[in-house]
Amino acid sequence: MSEQDGSGPIPPGEDTVDPAASRRADAAVPDEVDQPAPSGAPLAPADVDPAPSALTDPATAIRGSAEAALLRGVDAADAVKEAAEVALDAEARTGSHVDVLTQLQQDEMVSAFIKLADQFLGALGFTEHGFRHANLVGRIAYNVLHHLGADEDLSELAAIAGYLHDIGNVVTRANHGISGAWIAYDALRRLEVDPYRIGLVLSAIGNHEEQYGSAIGPVGAAVILADKSDVHRSRVRKGADTAADIHDRVNDAVTHSFLRVDAEAATITLELELDTDRSTVIEYFEIFLDRMVMCRRAARTLGCDFRITANGVPLG
Repeated sequence: MSEQDGSGPIPPGEDTVDPAASRRADAAVPDEVDQPAPSGAPLAPADVDPAPSALTDPATAIRGSAEAALLRGVDAADAVKEAAEVALDAEARTGSHVDVLTQLQQDEMVSAFIKLADQFLGALGFTEHGFRHANLVGRIAYNVLHHLGADEDLSELAAIAGYLHDIGNVVTRANHGISGAWIAYDALRRLEVDPYRIGLVLSAIGNHEEQYGSAIGPVGAAVILADKSDVHRSRVRKGADTAADIHDRVNDAVTHSFLRVDAEAATITLELELDTDRSTVIEYFEIFLDRMVMCRRAARTLGCDFRITANGVPLG
């Protein structure tokens, strides 16, 4: 299995292109518009200085938003290029043919949605959910089924579902698995994937969150295990206040995370190494207990026991 060291998987060849972008005329970017002078009565009496505000001015806030960034240049071609830099190595995974996952990584709409979803979650204070996370979850989900003896077709579907599982965050964080399933449906239909395989991917995406999901089959179980095992300091965003936010603090404390699959022993073990000066094992379970219960159920769906070790000590 693959260690989550933040370096990302091997990128594809340098000749990766975005065929859709080459057919797309560059969209015109609207000129900056000066903000009009405020009208109406002042909010405070003229002889009283208003209280200083930590907020930026509206124009700066708007120009710095994810929506404005899309218009300024976070376009499909840039997103596809970024996706390719951390993409699963298609040739090493499946041979030289261009498979569905590679087509998704080169799809302008999918790439733009994943990039924007990560920006939106960043604005909400969440850890990284971009191309690094998408590719890593896809790779681990593939490996879980592959190491347990699943055929290549089923393992590929786990990789596809893992790559797309968080794309629904482009709509909203709430129920993003459900909205993501419909976005994935559209993308897979455009690639003419057969309905049965689309259905398996949609079910895995729609059931990957502990609030409303269940591991109802091997593809979904693999995605759950892969997603919930991605705890690592490389997910902490630059400038995050790890002292104030427990999620950032716990992720920052994890220096090594590895999901070990032992088909012979029928075990799936999440191996963690934590810097206990930054966070504790207790804090880890404080925020991730529900996820670990979901992982245990997912492992049972695959005929395995789920185990956790922290700094070499078995936790159950």
